[in-house]
Amino acid sequence: MRALGLDLGSRRIGVAVSDLSGSLASPLTTVHRSKSRRHDHTTIARIVVDEEAEVVVVGLPLSLDGTLGPAARAATKEADQLSSVVAVPVEMYDERFTTATAERDLRELGLDARRQRSVVDKTAAAIMLQAWLDHRRSTS
Repeated sequence: MRALGLDLGSRRIGVAVSDLSGSLASPLTTVHRSKSRRHDHTTIARIVVDEEAEVVVVGLPLSLDGTLGPAARAATKEADQLSSVVAVPVEMYDERFTTATAERDLRELGLDARRQRSVVDKTAAAIMLQAWLDHRRSTS
């Protein structure tokens, strides 16, 4: 199963994709937010079609204690809106610490802050999507 992972941010949306077997997630692209959420969702819908994704996994930014805070409620609302635009199921998955993990990994690779900004969102999306793939595999 090919999956698309999204890390929703206020300025950028990180996008990752799995391989065809649904085993390995890789960073794909970053969608820069426009003034229109509908336009952003149409862009994502095109990526879903282009990548032949069968599911979209949206990162759920839970609070550290696991509760739904304002960011998680906003992500849930946007995922609901997105589900009316894409022709595949939209699921949510815990994304706590993915951006921090991505930033650490990129720093360890020696990327400077400017280069990190250009890849951190899609890297965080890949980390979240990989966790979803691993969880799915371990529970099936």
